[in-house]
Amino acid sequence: VVSKKEALCCSEIVKMGGETVRLYVKGQILGYKRSKANQQNHTALIKIDGVVSKKETDFYAGKRLAYIYKAKTLKKGTFFRCIWGKVMRPHGNTGTVKAKFRSNLPPISLGGSVRVMMYPSRV
Repeated sequence: VVSKKEALCCSEIVKMGGETVRLYVKGQILGYKRSKANQQNHTALIKIDGVVSKKETDFYAGKRLAYIYKAKTLKKGTFFRCIWGKVMRPHGNTGTVKAKFRSNLPPISLGGSVRVMMYPSRV
């Protein structure tokens, strides 16, 4: 038995009225929050596709993120795993955001893709 949240995480598209609808926007993991000498692994920098200004990031504040990766061992009937996170605040003026995940992202994820879910809604 798969929970609703896990099913939504692993399904890429949902059919609504015969038309497919994607429930997320793609994003790239740029790296960890850092200064010249130190890095904080608990905060990741995410570049969301189509977002180019600080003002546009306001819509994504509080939205859920899903980093989906494939593992070698089978758990709960699937090889895919998910680390959930949340958009915390903007970073800079070019549409990058800071995000925190339930567990720190592994270094192999840097440069990888993340799903920015369209929920929870603040409208």
